[in-house]
Amino acid sequence: MNQPLHHPTRVVNRGDRLFRGILGLFGLVVLAIALLILVELWEVARPSVERFGLRFLIETQWDPVREQFGALPFVYGTLVSSLIAILLAVPLGLGVAFFLSEMAPRWLREPVSFLVELLAAIPSVVYGLWGLFVLVPIIRSLELAILRTGLSRVPLFSGAPYGIGMLSAGVVLAIMIVPTVAAVSREVFRAVPDSQREAALALGATRWEAMKVVFDYGRPGIVGAVVLAWGRALGETMAVNMVIGNQPIISASLFSPAHTMASVIASEFNEAVEPMHVAALAEIGLALLGLTFLLSALARLLVLRVERRSRGRQAAQGVTSP
Repeated sequence: MNQPLHHPTRVVNRGDRLFRGILGLFGLVVLAIALLILVELWEVARPSVERFGLRFLIETQWDPVREQFGALPFVYGTLVSSLIAILLAVPLGLGVAFFLSEMAPRWLREPVSFLVELLAAIPSVVYGLWGLFVLVPIIRSLELAILRTGLSRVPLFSGAPYGIGMLSAGVVLAIMIVPTVAAVSREVFRAVPDSQREAALALGATRWEAMKVVFDYGRPGIVGAVVLAWGRALGETMAVNMVIGNQPIISASLFSPAHTMASVIASEFNEAVEPMHVAALAEIGLALLGLTFLLSALARLLVLRVERRSRGRQAAQGVTSP
């Protein structure tokens, strides 16, 4: 006589459910904090939004006395200074990461890695003081040398050689974000399987060609490192505030003083006494938050696209390989 089959009852692990609930709560707390920041900024910035609308982002006049506010000079300064920083920091950071992960001897890797990561822990005001007393005189001498060569006719190098301006802010930001690019890229390169390097070398590739294979394999992570560093450059405040000149000017010259969205909030918020002035500064903060969110979204899409291309190339190589 056949006995009926008894299916074992599913045992519910209360510990797993509790752990899952705690992690879900942590995720909701992060979302709630971001939502609260957005709501508070919107409440403070509402008078400025209702009065100026989208014109706020394209107007160039910033006059708290007459209550005429336009954020375009600050948006311009933020984008240009961060772009200068990215152009300077990414090659240097990737070079440091390649050296530490692929070429440096073992006895040198850990001390240099520690020093690189230590740079990320230095407060921004210390970077600002160093930039003000050390970097600015160097930049001023460089600007004087450029002007002596006759390049002042080029709009990019025109203007008075103050030393304080867009170029100094971009260089300080580059120095500040190099550790981020280097540290994250180093971990990405270390995560690349050794089989990729060994396969390239076994096929007769040079050391440089093997490094290109490692770079191609870790490209999504490198994109993430660059975007993470760019996000820090967009929101940096004190160091930029001390060397950029703090003038709401839109100029093609790298020598010209400028202002950024973060630095204008830091320099004027304590002195803002009129409600409309406070609302305008809050709207700049709201715009900066939106710019950061937009950058993060575009970066996520770019990483997904790079990952899809890498998988396609790897699949094609697997099909065509004997």
